[in-house]
Amino acid sequence: MYLGQNNTLTIQRFTAPGAFLADAEGNEVLLPNKYLTDDLSEGDEIEVFIYKDSEDRLVAVTEKPLIDLYCFAHLKCKEVNHIGAFMDWGLEKDLLVPYKEQALKLEEGKSYIVYLGIDDATQRLYGSTKYERYLDNEHIVIESGQEVDLLIAGYTDLGCKVIINDTYGGLIFKNQLIKRLPVGTKTKGFVKSIRPDGKIDVVLERQGYQKVGDHSERILEYLKANNGISHITEKSSPEEIRAAFEMSKKTFKQVLGNLYKQKLIALSDTEIRLLKN
Repeated sequence: MYLGQNNTLTIQRFTAPGAFLADAEGNEVLLPNKYLTDDLSEGDEIEVFIYKDSEDRLVAVTEKPLIDLYCFAHLKCKEVNHIGAFMDWGLEKDLLVPYKEQALKLEEGKSYIVYLGIDDATQRLYGSTKYERYLDNEHIVIESGQEVDLLIAGYTDLGCKVIINDTYGGLIFKNQLIKRLPVGTKTKGFVKSIRPDGKIDVVLERQGYQKVGDHSERILEYLKANNGISHITEKSSPEEIRAAFEMSKKTFKQVLGNLYKQKLIALSDTEIRLLKN
């Protein structure tokens, strides 16, 4: 039975407050009545999330939290009091971010990047906005060119800070940003390089020829949806190209060149025209 994680448990018996669930070792936890449905019976298996209630007792719920254990998410602060800040993580009992785990004073109504951990002494779940201390760039097992999951964590003068695969910290340099994504956005990206000091450079689109193929279909679909014509061309501004196709001007020109060689489009300074096969 794992605290802070989803568990598949077996219904042992029904009581006044709810159903008691057990794991293979016979450990039990209560699933309150509010989470029971009429189709459940003794012996059924059910997937639940386990955490501690306001009285520090283990309790099971069928709700799914917005953040997984030892992972990161963008959560909204609901309340601040003398204990700390309480975040909305999708469960009835809010997630506490103690003052010692706050990178800056949290404010009600604002959202922050939060890490979910377990306190070794109390065995209680806690949140932390000092998320960078929980990133591990010393034991990197990803490679250059690899597709990865990204969480947009913030912006600096250098570019966009990202969390990679819920494990590593990385950076998208300002000149590599094809669009500005809001903090908390989850998206795909690609590892551009891993430096000897453990810093990871990331981009939002594939490097080299492969990215040209990835974007070709996007341009073709745009042309089909606009009567076979685009007045956004390689002469257009980078901002216009990003807004329409979500790619840099450099990539856009590479893709157009590839489509032109395949005789799928005709090019001029004023328009791109889809050729009929």
